[in-house]
Amino acid sequence: MTIEEFQRHIREKYSAHDKQRGGAATFVWFIEEVGELASALGQTDRANLEEEFADVLAWLCTLANISDIDLAAAVERKYLRGGGPTGFK
Repeated sequence: MTIEEFQRHIREKYSAHDKQRGGAATFVWFIEEVGELASALGQTDRANLEEEFADVLAWLCTLANISDIDLAAAVERKYLRGGGPTGFK
């Protein structure tokens, strides 16, 4: 599955509810998931770590959808063209 396909899946499955929630409330959910990922990184439960990475990606796709951002295109422009960014990300 590509980034584009996953973002489309999230849009098709959740967009009606996501638009009602709005960007600010969605960002709060995203940050909560990032916090859960941070906690999971310090643990030894691999299955939970995988779930938290997946949750962060799903909520990032949701934010991108609400903002009308094509994540695959943004990643390509930033990281794959012209040698990618210099220095740190």
